[in-house]
Amino acid sequence: MKNRDRNVMPQGKPSFKEALKFWFKLGWISFGGTAGHINIMHEELVGQKKWISNSRFFHALSLCMLLPGPEAQQLAIYIGWQLHGKKGGLIAGILFVLPSMFILLLLSILYVSYGNQPWMFAMFNGFKPAVISIIIVALLGIGKKALHTRLHILMCALAFICIFFFNISMFLIIIGTILLAVLIQRLWPALSANRISENNLTSSNEETFYFNKNSVARGTNTPNSKSLRQTAIFALIWLIPLLLLYFLSVDFQFWKDLSLFFTQTALFTIGGSYTVLPYVAQFSVSKLNWLSKMQMIDGFALAETTPGPLIIVVCYVGFMAAFNHFSGSILMGTIGLLITTFNTFLPSFLFIFVGGPIIEKTHGNKTIGNVLGFVTAAVVGVILNLTLFLGKDIIFPGGVSFKYIDFYSLAWIIITLVLMKKFKVNVLYIIGLSLFFGLAHFYIFR
Repeated sequence: MKNRDRNVMPQGKPSFKEALKFWFKLGWISFGGTAGHINIMHEELVGQKKWISNSRFFHALSLCMLLPGPEAQQLAIYIGWQLHGKKGGLIAGILFVLPSMFILLLLSILYVSYGNQPWMFAMFNGFKPAVISIIIVALLGIGKKALHTRLHILMCALAFICIFFFNISMFLIIIGTILLAVLIQRLWPALSANRISENNLTSSNEETFYFNKNSVARGTNTPNSKSLRQTAIFALIWLIPLLLLYFLSVDFQFWKDLSLFFTQTALFTIGGSYTVLPYVAQFSVSKLNWLSKMQMIDGFALAETTPGPLIIVVCYVGFMAAFNHFSGSILMGTIGLLITTFNTFLPSFLFIFVGGPIIEKTHGNKTIGNVLGFVTAAVVGVILNLTLFLGKDIIFPGGVSFKYIDFYSLAWIIITLVLMKKFKVNVLYIIGLSLFFGLAHFYIFR
């Protein structure tokens, strides 16, 4: 009887030092993108440490998926906030990004310094097809979860047609999808219903977890006046680097464009990394001409080799944009990376600390859930466009024609797809194999 009582004893509040240790570790070991982050957090925070219950964890994840930006970082901020207040959320969110940012800065410097070396060029050529495979795996995974009905498939197709054939912006596609979804919800509500049954996510012995379904979430009763004050504070924090650049930098117009572009990206791209990346890739390459398509693909390769969220690739884009604009200046590239990181990840704190309490009130609303289902379906179409946008030049380097097809790249795409889908090979092993493949192909056929 005593043992049984001991098993159901509630988990005490973790110390801030314990939490700090976990968030620091997470920033260095979380390979595999969003799925990797979520798996590690669920395994350790729910399964091992019992800091948060299963039901609360997935409630928080659903909340974060309603928001623009990287949901894994927002989930970390939310959990850190609920455990230790604002300082807990700040530490969780900052440590989530810093390790991968510093690693990517180092890799970006090495890339621009030695990327023209034949051996490094060969390694990137070997990894580029694997990048396409990784995106295809994400496309299949998200598509399986998002395309529940024929209407979802139709929305996916419409989004793909809009961006692939007419080059309509991601923001307009999302707005149009929401408006169309609301119209369908009003006129034909039965068509928009999500027919997937909900799983019972409630943990057994909820009371044994520190933060459980019966806990009162921080920010639940936040007054509107406080939310407005917090929003004003975030706006001032966002303005500080822009003001410094205005008074201290040359070519302020470039820095303003860089800051506003990545702020807009963070504020308006719902659906996580694979929603943000198509928008950033197409806009920064095709419209802003900050970097070439091949440099963009190389950025994906670098980002995949670092821990942290895949969206960290935008920091590489910021580095290359400033590096190219200022005639190969590594210092300016570094400033570009820091500015991009700041503008991409700052809004996540705003969304959780200010928007989190608002979203809490609407959580479970079926109408909002159905509309978001259509948005997610549209995102699948956008990711399909990203796959073709990047994959075209890898498979057809000389132009879209059978005589220009690169059979080696095509073969490696198929091989790595089979390894990841059928044999569940970890992305890290795919990276190593691809780099070896590139070197081997170079030395055998040079």
